[in-house]
Amino acid sequence: MSRPLSDRQLGMDRAITRRDFVGGVAVAIGAAGAGAPAAAALGAAPSGLAAQDESYPPSRTGLRGSHDGAYEPAHALRDGTLKLGDASDTGEAHDLVIVGGGLSGLAAAHYYRKAVGPGARILILDNHDDFGGHAKRNEYLVDGKLVVINGGTLNIESPERYNQWSRELLDDLGVDLARYTRNQDPGQLYASLGLKRGWFFEKERWGADRLAVAPAGQGGRAFSPEFLATTPLSAKARADLLRLVAPDQPDYLVGMSVTAKKDWLARHSFEDYYRTKVGIDPQAMHFFLSMGRASFCVGADATPALFAWVQGYPGFSGLGLGAVPDGLFADLPGGHHGRQREGKGSIHFPDGNATLARLLVASLVPAATLARTQEEMATARIDYGALDRAENVVRIRLSSLVLNVAHDGDARTAESALVRYMQGGQLKQVRGKAVILACWNEVIPHIMPELPAAQKEALRYGTKGPLVYTNVVLRNWRAFQRLGVHHFNCPTMFHDTVALTEAASLGGLAHARSPDEPIALHLTQFPASPGLPRRDQHKIGRATLLATSFETFERETRRQLQRLLGPGGFDAARDIAAITVNRWPHGYSYTYNSLTDPVEWVYSQSPNRPCVIGRQPYGLIAIANADAAASPHTDAAFLEAHRAVSEVVERMTFSFVVRG
Repeated sequence: MSRPLSDRQLGMDRAITRRDFVGGVAVAIGAAGAGAPAAAALGAAPSGLAAQDESYPPSRTGLRGSHDGAYEPAHALRDGTLKLGDASDTGEAHDLVIVGGGLSGLAAAHYYRKAVGPGARILILDNHDDFGGHAKRNEYLVDGKLVVINGGTLNIESPERYNQWSRELLDDLGVDLARYTRNQDPGQLYASLGLKRGWFFEKERWGADRLAVAPAGQGGRAFSPEFLATTPLSAKARADLLRLVAPDQPDYLVGMSVTAKKDWLARHSFEDYYRTKVGIDPQAMHFFLSMGRASFCVGADATPALFAWVQGYPGFSGLGLGAVPDGLFADLPGGHHGRQREGKGSIHFPDGNATLARLLVASLVPAATLARTQEEMATARIDYGALDRAENVVRIRLSSLVLNVAHDGDARTAESALVRYMQGGQLKQVRGKAVILACWNEVIPHIMPELPAAQKEALRYGTKGPLVYTNVVLRNWRAFQRLGVHHFNCPTMFHDTVALTEAASLGGLAHARSPDEPIALHLTQFPASPGLPRRDQHKIGRATLLATSFETFERETRRQLQRLLGPGGFDAARDIAAITVNRWPHGYSYTYNSLTDPVEWVYSQSPNRPCVIGRQPYGLIAIANADAAASPHTDAAFLEAHRAVSEVVERMTFSFVVRG
């Protein structure tokens, strides 16, 4: 058995830290990439700053997402070890204070200004050192080329199905999806190079490392004898997979009505269905273990079999279930890619939905950048120093963790609320005539203990799904070309997917066209504990993420890439230019799951759902965020922001009429 590669062979002796890119990656941003407009033309800081340094949040590497310093006082508050004491009053009074600078919080500011006028004074407080919430941007300059990738929220999914308020917001920001898609060629670049999807079988479980490359168009859901022969699966497992995709499928739930079959599939896991009803060999489950991770943050053991049917997995055609109802499971990330969304597309900017966050910030704080269009945002540099100036009508205050929100008096008659937050180790206080909590539901009971008990219980219900997006920038991707793969599935390794980023370009930002150019890889991890209820898996996964150091992430990332790509000539110590671990212990909003939640919560808009009970306004306080919709989609975040603003404005109007 070969020995594991040493830290020196992996490049860990030159470990990538905040400012130590391997090989001395340049940090100047003034001429980022061929044809990229100069930073000054698109909103460089007035000081003429020309270097991308560690003071610029999108360029920071290492452990990002929920980064160190963004959450510790909140955990102390949760554990009862932090005493709020006397906060230092800043003397500020705002028309509206928004807790959370993610897409929902930024959208709430936009909607509020539209409702009451551009002169409304708004303060947005966010615990991170960057705005956008999960819609973060990672950017790098490698060998003179600007490389950008999303650090969180990826897609505008099925934009033709966006609600009215979300569509209006995109229009207000000048987002032109048709113009963007005309210049994209999703999937064509890698296909033109003959690159396909691959499945990796690691030696710890299969005796030897082995890569099986799926034929074009199959992607691992359709199987052929030739493809299966390249895997280490047993003869029985191969036969079971071929039986699973045979044209004539038996009725594995024979004797049940269609309604009873759907009910059974809703209440049993995908793994249970395949193992007990279809009867496939345990080894064959290797291809299906990760089904559900990108939607529920858990795998096939805790994902309803009904969802697998919706997603078009094999083994259901003999059940006679009919057509998949349109919109079923539409609240889930990835749910728009199943058969119920056939013909419907998703839009992926190079930095994901960080483009939307940047457009919102440019609208709310015009001095932050000269960039205004989606194309200009691709290479724009934001002046973070302009976000919280006293003269701003809208102020965005980062690295400000809100710890307490309370009415200044009785909630029924109070004219202002107090918002206490930690900034730079100091507890401060501001006032707002109204407050919108656009953070996430689980934290709200801790920061606002005066809420009714039933509402706090409902807010605690939806445990967010933990996840990790690890972005690795390579100096070139020749190893992928030699191996003939653009996407690795490795469901039992440290990261379960390793993929070249989608070939998306925007404005002066051009995606790599040649394997000789620098490129970003997107690696995913959904920490779970198979066999446990879903919410328990989330809690364990969250604790695991918070206890895992960047050094561990980096070492395991390098090891995995070396094993996958080494046969193609890859050298981790030589070829990796940068690593950013976007850690989201509180990631996807909790979506109801018929394995553990009441079925009516999943398939109807029941008013008894915890998200509905939890989002009710209370005095001067309204609640936005995607959690309030039990959906992690961007349009859900926008919709809930609009609802929260409507509640605030309605109360303002009512108070004016009563007092007038």
